[in-house]
Amino acid sequence: MVNQNLTATEIGFTHEDFAALLDKYDYHFSPGDVVPGTVFSIEPRGALIDIGAKTAAYIPIQEMSINRVDSPEEVLQSNETREFFILTDENEDGQLTLSIRRIEYMRAWERVRQLQAEDATVRSGVFATNRGGALVRIEGLRGFIPGSHISTRKPKEELVGEDLPLKFLEVDEERNRLVLSHRRALVERKMNRLEVGEVVIGTVRGIKPYGAFIDIGGVSGLLHISEISHEHIDTPHSVFNVNDEVKVMIIDLDAERGRISLSTKQLEPEPGDMIKNRDLVYDKAEEMAAKYREQMLAKQQGATAAPTEVSVEEDIPPAAELEEDIPPAAELEEDIPPAAELEEDIPVVAETEEQIPAATETEEQIPAAIEE
Repeated sequence: MVNQNLTATEIGFTHEDFAALLDKYDYHFSPGDVVPGTVFSIEPRGALIDIGAKTAAYIPIQEMSINRVDSPEEVLQSNETREFFILTDENEDGQLTLSIRRIEYMRAWERVRQLQAEDATVRSGVFATNRGGALVRIEGLRGFIPGSHISTRKPKEELVGEDLPLKFLEVDEERNRLVLSHRRALVERKMNRLEVGEVVIGTVRGIKPYGAFIDIGGVSGLLHISEISHEHIDTPHSVFNVNDEVKVMIIDLDAERGRISLSTKQLEPEPGDMIKNRDLVYDKAEEMAAKYREQMLAKQQGATAAPTEVSVEEDIPPAAELEEDIPPAAELEEDIPPAAELEEDIPVVAETEEQIPAATETEEQIPAAIEE
């Protein structure tokens, strides 16, 4: 019979030996790892999580979601098992700090990259505006719509709370920039119902030295100064006034850039009629547009038709000329929420090590970039 009263000396295995054995086979956790864990205890401003470490890890409430959380119970339940991101290394008590927000943040960028690759149209409500445009949330990330890409007659301030269709302009996780276009989404929708060579009625909404912006069914097209008439024009102001109703023909639809290019020159029965007899141009618009479409079809079929008086392609304004109506990236930089503002609230591993929250001490620091 085995003697059950053997001493530690007789066994040759002490508590220190046991602790050393545990250390030998203990799991090694590193910041940046994603590990499974089970909710051990829910506290007012956080929760203790069992991830198999010697000490229960801690997740503060501000790390529980990419969105604002008022109570841990909104996200976690006792004994629930899920994935956690190790945010910081062990503190002096051997406790790790965890995050769910980081996982959601990484997956949100993955989703928006996929949406951009699919050229998807997304919808989101405007939650704020600034001098340069409007702010929305896509998959929990804060996105920016430059003012030049907002197609509405409303003042920007009145857009708060409005749901808008949007296309992606820039998705840059490294710079923490998510830029979208309302105009491009509307133009794409409108383009599905428009055709090159089609005559449409629009209203002059703005006049620039390089052309006039025409509202056609809620989207804006550019009537470049070179496409107003076959005769030379010093300025579009000499031909049009704001709020004039005009008949124009679509000569180009650029879905990728959200551009609609228009022409009245191609509708002139005789060169200069837009200046001398605009009513005649409008009366003959459909007839001239039909001739234009025939010429386009002949070119597509490779026909050797007699050359027209003016080459259509030569007069279509190049893309570089149309770029003027959108401020260059350098002008928009100051209005897009910069990466530094977004990243300072998402702690870098090295920076957060000295701020590991104790189980009973957590301050709410929901990131400005993604807070509600």
